[in-house]
Amino acid sequence: MANLQFESTINNLVKLDAPMNKCPAPRWQRKAMNKDDCTQLTLSPLRLSKIKTPQKRSRIGSGKTPRQTPKQTPGNKKAKSKKAKTPGQSVNYQGDRFIPNRSEMNIAVSNFKMTSGQNSNTSSGHESPESGDDDGQKQESLYSTTMKQLLNENTIQDSKILKFKKNAPKVPEGFSNNLKVLYTSNCSSTTKYKSHRQIPQAADRIMDAPQLRDDYYLTLIDWGAKNLISVALDKQVYLWNANNGEITHLLQMDNADEYISNVSWIAEGNVLGVGNSLGQVQLWDIEKQKCLRTMSGHAHRVGSLSWNSFVLTSGSRSGVIHQHDVRIADHHIGTLNYHTQEVCGLKWSPDGKYLASGGNDNLVNVWNGTMMNAPSPIHSFTQHQAAVKALAWCPWQPYLLASGGGTADRHIRFWNCNTGSCLNGVDTNSQVSSIIWSHEHREIISSHGYSQFQLSMWKYPTMTKITELKGHTNRILSMCMSPDGTKVMSAAADETLRLWRCFDGLEKVKKTTSKKHDRSSIIAKGIR
Repeated sequence: MANLQFESTINNLVKLDAPMNKCPAPRWQRKAMNKDDCTQLTLSPLRLSKIKTPQKRSRIGSGKTPRQTPKQTPGNKKAKSKKAKTPGQSVNYQGDRFIPNRSEMNIAVSNFKMTSGQNSNTSSGHESPESGDDDGQKQESLYSTTMKQLLNENTIQDSKILKFKKNAPKVPEGFSNNLKVLYTSNCSSTTKYKSHRQIPQAADRIMDAPQLRDDYYLTLIDWGAKNLISVALDKQVYLWNANNGEITHLLQMDNADEYISNVSWIAEGNVLGVGNSLGQVQLWDIEKQKCLRTMSGHAHRVGSLSWNSFVLTSGSRSGVIHQHDVRIADHHIGTLNYHTQEVCGLKWSPDGKYLASGGNDNLVNVWNGTMMNAPSPIHSFTQHQAAVKALAWCPWQPYLLASGGGTADRHIRFWNCNTGSCLNGVDTNSQVSSIIWSHEHREIISSHGYSQFQLSMWKYPTMTKITELKGHTNRILSMCMSPDGTKVMSAAADETLRLWRCFDGLEKVKKTTSKKHDRSSIIAKGIR
């Protein structure tokens, strides 16, 4: 019997499936037990307020060292660390660190509350989890409301979230969601175009023009085909030779109240048309320096002139336009009477099909060039809000007209005279006195008055500003271009004439191109 009991005892000890009552618990059982204890502590945070760290005790006068705080068991320490890492309710109790709630884990909400000076815990004492949740919900709702205002309405001025210098334009009616509206901005007038050539910013030559009349409605300089510039200085007209710099005195009026109001060269450059304050138009032969004839008919001064072959058109202060054929004795062949105020701008199209006139009545009229006595224009544009003096026809599109308005308008507008429609308009922010098209590039040059007194170069049709040429100290009254299209002369109320090499690079390109072409032709001939 003793042997049998011994064998049964050995078998029971060797078996692994029997329960081990007196041995240490496995690790997974210990973790499960610690997890259950942590859950119970988290669900009942009020129990933790009763747990206090044992304080140190010491007796006054006793020589014994104070008793230290008893160390915690590994199980309790692990349970406490598990509780601290578990995301639960916000608990604030004395003697332990603060555990934030889940709402304060959001970085955006926390940053908003920190910058706005508002905290989730308003009291320094104990706070229940229910009150912490309500306060967190309030903070989140306040945060979402503020974000909606910033994104949609931009009512808060001190905010920096999606806040620009200028607010977006108001949304048109019919859009329910403001964030689905697309906005476009045309920055062509302020963005500068990168030119492929170098444009000198300073004037190449400055000449004095004493007694140059400060009158916006007059055109007192013009550049002829023989490279002669005519300049009207009060009662006198001078010619400046751009080739050698010689100055010639052409004419002078006798009476003190009389003055020259306009000068204009014929296409060949050998005859100069001169308009004066008496309502007369004189024709001068440059080679002989002699007045060929005087054509009368206007009741007031002649402020504008334009040539179309042998037909000279003159505009008066009375608003009447006369057509003169300089080849015949009875020169007056037509009258155009539609403007109600002074005609300060006249331009024939390159093909002679249209005549454009601009007046102080803010009108731009386009006339049929074949009808010398038309009762009304074929087009009358009323978009300008000031006097229209600057008129220029496009050299490669004869039906395209550019016009510029005065101080109250400041716009350059482009017109299709075949259809009578406005193609484009740009605000120059200053008075426009003259416009010139470039023959080599798709560019225009405009001269301006108040308030920067500059010449502006634009890329057409985008109207991107290439550069600005500054130097005049008063408003620019007139502007003309050289026959080769490389230089521009401007006359301003500061009594100076300034020569600008706006397209000087074109001349060099032409020379190099011609040299290469000649060299290639010579080589080709040699090979043949």
